[in-house]
Amino acid sequence: MQGVGSDMAKRATAGVARDPEPGVRRAYYECRYGQLHVHHAMPAGGGFDEATPLLCIHPDGATGRMFTALMRTVGRDRSVYAPDLPGRGESDGPPVSASHADLAAALGDFLVDIRLRRVDVLAAGVGAYVATELAVARPDDVRRVAFLDLPDPVTDPAVRGRLPLLTQPTLLLQARGDLDKNLAAIAAELRAFLSL
Repeated sequence: MQGVGSDMAKRATAGVARDPEPGVRRAYYECRYGQLHVHHAMPAGGGFDEATPLLCIHPDGATGRMFTALMRTVGRDRSVYAPDLPGRGESDGPPVSASHADLAAALGDFLVDIRLRRVDVLAAGVGAYVATELAVARPDDVRRVAFLDLPDPVTDPAVRGRLPLLTQPTLLLQARGDLDKNLAAIAAELRAFLSL
């Protein structure tokens, strides 16, 4: 009899075990330009008692989908959101061209819509412009800012003029144009920075 009960217990617990790697889902949220398409990952525990959520901002020519592999790695202990910026991917766009500050304001709408009080931000390439505007406009809402393949501040006056306005701790990461190839090292460095 003892063997039967232990076999049943093993089978019962085998079905309960969960993969700690979160799945990436998609949803639409409201912003000032209509619907914002967002890729997101949530820890297996449902998002309770997690670390500060991470907002990922893609560069021109990409969408939030570029962060899928990173979201699966970093999303084990925090919610991760990677929207398609307004007018990119599957997000509604503004009626006229939007400035980086306008795009940051739309992301601010998203943060309010899902009731996030504080986030960390990861921005790739020229997504750094939007991230910087968001961090400057919402210093109490943005805790830390990490830049992936930041445009060169020496040759780019937009970066050079705005970066000194940041009050948040910052991290510079280099993927050299291939986030997936350098994923393990980037994810480790990012997680260490976000855990401080």
